[in-house]
Amino acid sequence: MTEPGSLPAGYFEALYAAAPDPWDFEGSDYERGKYAATLAALPQPRYARALEVGCSIGVLTALLAPRCDRLLSLDVAEAALATARARCRGLEGVEFRRMAVPGAWPEGRFDLIMLSEVVYYLDRADVARLVARLDAALAPGGDLVLVHWTGETDYPLSGDAAAELVIAGSAGRLDLTRQERAAAYRLDILHRPAAPG
Repeated sequence: MTEPGSLPAGYFEALYAAAPDPWDFEGSDYERGKYAATLAALPQPRYARALEVGCSIGVLTALLAPRCDRLLSLDVAEAALATARARCRGLEGVEFRRMAVPGAWPEGRFDLIMLSEVVYYLDRADVARLVARLDAALAPGGDLVLVHWTGETDYPLSGDAAAELVIAGSAGRLDLTRQERAAAYRLDILHRPAAPG
């Protein structure tokens, strides 16, 4: 049996067409607790240039923005981005772009890359491409944050498989500095050592 491929942009566009907040990011106690734990786990108090992949309607974006000088947030669904832009209007240094990773990727390097509940939408081949993108984009001294639901999904990968593929693919270049497992999600932080001085 062949594994399912990465979920296409149309999958997410249909979800947002049916419901503006399909995962209840605004009202869910699960999301609220997960966001608080994610922000508390960030190794640095502030980041100069951060990238958030899969920002959806911008709930985590709005919480993360005060910790970043500049924050670039990406999503594949224009409806989600419209809501995120409205939510984060007035927040300094926040920019949104419609982009489907790993096929497309922003230029430059980032000292924080946030992948919150997104990697399991990709198949194994696209996760390998994503790891290559991350490797090129994470600045020395930077942090890569992975957060994934660990319950059953109908996505190409489970949360555990998605996280473990990124960790294994980054071995030897990024150090795994933190792993936490809550009742329904896992949080993993990888760090690129600073260049020798």
